[in-house]
Amino acid sequence: MPRLGSGQGAAGLGARGALDALEVARAGMLGRVSEPSAATPADDAEQAPPPDKPTFGKPTTQDVTSGFVTGLFSIPEGMAYASIGGFAAPLGLWSGVVPTIVGSALARTVLMVTTLTSAIALSSQSVLAAAGLKPNDLGALATLTVLVGLVMLIMGLLKLGSVMSFVSTAVMTGFTTGIALQIVTGVLKDATGYTPTPHNTLAKVENSIAHVGDWNGPTVVVAVATVAAWAAFHAVKKLEQYATLLALLVVSVVCAIVKPDIELVKDIAAIPRSLPPFSLPDLGAVPELATGAIAIALVALAQAAGIGAAVANPDGSRPNASKDFTAQGVANIAGGFFSALPTGGSLSRTGVGTSAGAKTRWSGIFAGVWLALIVLAVGPVAGEIPMAVIGGLLIVIGGELIAGRVGDITLVLRTSWLSALAMIVTFLATTQLPLQDAIFIGAGLSILLFAVGSSKRGQLLELTPDGHGGWELGEPPAVLPSGRTTVLHYVGSGFFAEVNQLESEWPDPRPTHDAALVVSLRGSTGIPSATFVKAYVRAVQRLRRHGVEVVLCGVPPRLHALLERTGALDTLGHDSVVPETSHLLESLDEAYAIAERRRLAAATGDDGATG
Repeated sequence: MPRLGSGQGAAGLGARGALDALEVARAGMLGRVSEPSAATPADDAEQAPPPDKPTFGKPTTQDVTSGFVTGLFSIPEGMAYASIGGFAAPLGLWSGVVPTIVGSALARTVLMVTTLTSAIALSSQSVLAAAGLKPNDLGALATLTVLVGLVMLIMGLLKLGSVMSFVSTAVMTGFTTGIALQIVTGVLKDATGYTPTPHNTLAKVENSIAHVGDWNGPTVVVAVATVAAWAAFHAVKKLEQYATLLALLVVSVVCAIVKPDIELVKDIAAIPRSLPPFSLPDLGAVPELATGAIAIALVALAQAAGIGAAVANPDGSRPNASKDFTAQGVANIAGGFFSALPTGGSLSRTGVGTSAGAKTRWSGIFAGVWLALIVLAVGPVAGEIPMAVIGGLLIVIGGELIAGRVGDITLVLRTSWLSALAMIVTFLATTQLPLQDAIFIGAGLSILLFAVGSSKRGQLLELTPDGHGGWELGEPPAVLPSGRTTVLHYVGSGFFAEVNQLESEWPDPRPTHDAALVVSLRGSTGIPSATFVKAYVRAVQRLRRHGVEVVLCGVPPRLHALLERTGALDTLGHDSVVPETSHLLESLDEAYAIAERRRLAAATGDDGATG
């Protein structure tokens, strides 16, 4: 049976040690619970914690290359996204210069690329239309971009990124998988030559398959050739990091020679050979655009939310959603003065960079610089890139992102049916609803899952002296034993939803005589609850009506203050509540001694022995 050491021997473990030991017992694991052994210096060196903040890092050759690939991708993608939003195509190019450089320099998710996405472009179009403004009004566009940046910045400074801590792995897995699938469906037209008619992501796939006869042959051949070229280069170890770039260049050159009848980047719009022009916001448009800016900011931040989960920081540092909010805010404020549309973290462009071997945040910085240089130096040449090549590579990148989620998907499916349900619901919401709605639905599901899990977590365990100064753990008795003091330990958080389950676990005191009860709370009740306190007081009163002495021990300061503030301490008795101490089982030993004295005194009729 699992065993806990005495208060003296376990003093060094503290509250965390008690909680760990009791959690092992609660999980049903058998065997002896031992104190942790001291780590050797070598162990400390091997298990050094990752840095709290990502380092800026030194640029690498892979960063230069991946930045070049990402910059190239930003030409057709940026122009296409601007066009579907009804904006001039060059605005999509400028959205990948200043915002990308600034965002990459400041983000805590170091490989995240801040740029224009299709969802942001469409949202911006909707906001401008509702305000009665034209998509070619550069002053209004600058105002909208700056306002979106201010909203993001304020949300970051208020640390509202902490809402992401309420999103579970199950929900985030469904969310990021859904976004990855959106990347694939978003380029079905480029890869097949057929434009799916539905707006729903899953329906796009079904519609494209159903109309396979309408696919354009040359377009499909080029897209398949691009995927094959990528796979061939990726299979060679020395070329693996450059597979995306090589596939893009090789297939594009072959197409330039063969000249198949397929769509090229220049068919979207001519690429201007100029740097982003300076633009000033129109302050008169602020009232009409302020509310819409909040909506666009939510869309952008929702898209960026899954990047930290899908693309880990290479240095092992932890992403910080609030800092990412701030970085995207500053990027938009700066970009607004340089003809950029509202921008946010782009999973597709981030995927391009990581697939091309990005190692540090310099990859994103180089992406913005390369985009400006390519457009300025050889803009028309970049216009010769076939859209089918872009489509084929984005299918590869979307597939890589989905494949990267397989481990998490398997983990969630094996965890519980509730987690699996949350993942599936979030995935469906992401593919069918606006992204800001999907992330809030996911956060709600995460909180609901926690509530359901917490309501089942609370339980009582019996502790019995082992005769060697320690305590053994076991299941609580159905009937309270007579002739001895019983010790029950509560494991849980004090969550009010646990009360109904705990009510059924209290031992039956009706046939009992000459008995006392100690209730230990050490390491539990981290969140004092009025419902929990009321239920405990009710249970103690019921036990006392049957002549059972009850002593509560291991009471944390917050709960002790609540008992005193609510008057429950007067009902329970000040000398029947033993606060927790710095020694692991000291309060338990003290409470057990008090209960035993009272039980023996009651049995002998000695009312003066109250202890």
